[in-house]
Amino acid sequence: MLTLFRRHTKDCKFTGRKHRNCQCPIAVEGMLHGRQIRKSLDLRSWEAAQKIVREWEANPQAGGITVNLACDKYLSDAEARHLSRETIKKIKHITGELKRELGNISIRSVTVDDIRKLREGWKLAALTTQKRLEMMRSFFRFCVDSGWIDRNPAAAVRLPVVHQAPTLPFTPEQMERILWAADTVREIHPQMPAGKERRIRAFILVMRYSGIRISDAVNLKPERVKDGKIFLYQAKTKQPVWVPVHEEVVKILAEIHDGNPYYFWSGASAIKTCITQWQEDLKKVFVIAGLPEAHGHMFRDTFAVSLLEKGVDLKTVSILLGHTSIKTTEKHYAPWVKSRQVALEAAVLAALS
Repeated sequence: MLTLFRRHTKDCKFTGRKHRNCQCPIAVEGMLHGRQIRKSLDLRSWEAAQKIVREWEANPQAGGITVNLACDKYLSDAEARHLSRETIKKIKHITGELKRELGNISIRSVTVDDIRKLREGWKLAALTTQKRLEMMRSFFRFCVDSGWIDRNPAAAVRLPVVHQAPTLPFTPEQMERILWAADTVREIHPQMPAGKERRIRAFILVMRYSGIRISDAVNLKPERVKDGKIFLYQAKTKQPVWVPVHEEVVKILAEIHDGNPYYFWSGASAIKTCITQWQEDLKKVFVIAGLPEAHGHMFRDTFAVSLLEKGVDLKTVSILLGHTSIKTTEKHYAPWVKSRQVALEAAVLAALS
């Protein structure tokens, strides 16, 4: 049997459990289907607290669902949906943390305060914290949809404020330095195998003129290059896209092809290992080019901005980038939309005249 009581605050005139005529937080304790419970309900309404307790006691199946079991079911559901390996890995990380911290308690006993305490233990950047909280929300939304809980405790935990710097592409001068550095990288890193400099140049040109992510570049197959265009499935959206590319890209890809099923991956190692190796190679090139803070995603930014500056509409660029929503494209690239900039300049000039 469960018993409700108020946890009186220091400034409350009441102190005993029998006093209920205040607005102090409500907690519950007792036995629920063989499990000891003593938790805050994160409520101040007595009627609402009574309703929750009645539902708990009337629903033994939901009451018997522990966090451990809920996590296992959530992971099984994700695997049954054939989510990507990276997504499954993130889900395992989140559910592993929930199991360690809250594993043996009933899923109905998890409160907003529990999630806040988990968040306080994260030593992460604001954006990473935001993404992890969103995954927590997704897990508890699954629990709500399954009928195990009535509300999502993670939904009440506020997301951190994220200040993102504007997307900056490479300038033409910087691209020249990067390609020069790619051509000379073996002079500084002679341990690289012969021909590596040409493969690095090809890798850079593919990302610059197609706008694909580094993971998609590593997965690029010869049969997907045809008639001066690259045909690919964007890794995140699985949407097919034909991307016309510069003639130099087609030429150098034909030059470096060594018979492997992929241009930039042997297929023997794990794909993640290969991606990491290419990131390290690019880092070496950026250092030689005098751009130690640069990263591979900036080639994608350069591709997008070059199109927008030439008047290509935002929707088309969004499709080429493989974004699931044009809002994502707008968030990162709105300052570079030519029509928008022309309108702003016209408005300022009109005000000055």
